[in-house]
Order: sequence, then C-alpha cells, then structure tokens
Amino acid sequence: MSLVDLRKELFKFKDSEQAKNLSRFFKTDKGDYGEGDKFLGIKMAPQRVIARKYKDLPLLSVQSLLDSKYHEERMLGLLILVYKYQDSDDKESICKFYLKNWKAINNWDLVDVTTPQIVGDYLLEKDKKVLYELAASKNIWKKRISILATFTFIRNDLYEDTLKISKILLNDSHDLIHKAVGWMLREVGNRDLIVEEKFLKKYYKKMPRTMLRYAIEKFPEEKRQAYLKGKI
Repeated sequence: MSLVDLRKELFKFKDSEQAKNLSRFFKTDKGDYGEGDKFLGIKMAPQRVIARKYKDLPLLSVQSLLDSKYHEERMLGLLILVYKYQDSDDKESICKFYLKNWKAINNWDLVDVTTPQIVGDYLLEKDKKVLYELAASKNIWKKRISILATFTFIRNDLYEDTLKISKILLNDSHDLIHKAVGWMLREVGNRDLIVEEKFLKKYYKKMPRTMLRYAIEKFPEEKRQAYLKGKI
C-alpha cells in the first residue's frame, strides 16, 4: 500500500459542501487562527479507518501528508503517527518526529486528537522540560500542545504539570488557550476537586472569563455563580 493508494481512498470521501462548512468552522478567513487552511470536506470516521489501514506507511510518506495544504491529509498523517507510536519499540523517535512537525499541527483538532496519545504518553514518566519550552512559546499551537499533553498525566492522577502550565498560560491572550486550560483544569477537578479548587481559589480572579467558565462548568450552579461573581 502506497501514498498514492491512500490518497485515492481518501479523496473518495471528498465533499465540497462539507469543505465549505469546515472552512468556516475552523476559522480559515484572513486574520483568523486557521487562516489559509484548505479542506477536502472529509469526516473523522473514514480518516481513522484509512489511518489504521495505512499505519505501516513509511515516515517519508507520512511527512508528505504532514506537508499537505489539506487539513484532512495532515490529520491523517498525525493519526498514522498515533498508530505507529502505539506499535513502536522506539516511541522516542515517533515523539521527536511529531514535535519536529509542529508546524503541521496547526489547528485545535489536530492538537487535541493526537497530542495526548503521543507527547503526553511519551513524557508521562520522563522529564517534562519540553512542555515548558512549548508553553513559553509565542506560537498558539505550541502552547496548546503543552497543555493538552498533560491530559495523559491527568488520566494517571498526576496534576502538577497541568497546574504549573496553567499558571504559565494564565494571562495568555488567545481564546483557544483559555478554553484548553479551562478544559484541563476541569478534567483535574473531575478526578480531584480539592486540587482544582485549591488552584482556582488562588487564581480565579486573574483568569480570563472563558478559562474560568470552562474550569467550573460542572460545578453546582450556586458555586459556579459564586466563582463568576468573585465571591469565593
């Protein structure tokens, strides 16, 4: 099976109307976070099926997918990397290849669907220095990778890095970072509410409103309103 075969299968699912909808949804207009991205209009389900089928595609071919102007081809390349990572005896090389291609991981879905499974899993029991370097970047997608990688840590009841990176990103200006941090804080709370509230009580008045709303989304209404009104 070759890259040519993969593209033939993928392009069978093209949908021009869906492509227009996705272009709007992922904010591809000038000045938006997804400016210039191109869509084929393909849903995730067939992409996952094709990725599993072609998981043994050489990295050189995966690189071609990651270099594509089409969002779905980049997603497919990243999904193949997830499956390669799961099967690999050299997970370090896959993770390094993934991070080397950070420019291809240039929308929130590309980050969210693949970062925890590769970067988060690889760094689970290793030095987390690279995440702090990413969090300090000026690039929105590097920052989102830094916080989403910690989703894997949270699932393993490890919260320290989520909280530290959340603090670093506390004053970030982008809505997509506000949402990502709030989401991860909420996930911490789903496992250990005491840990989340300890962080919130210290920083909630400094948080962007969206970040706070995401973090407290599942709180009882009375407590949620108390946070929103600054009365905790």
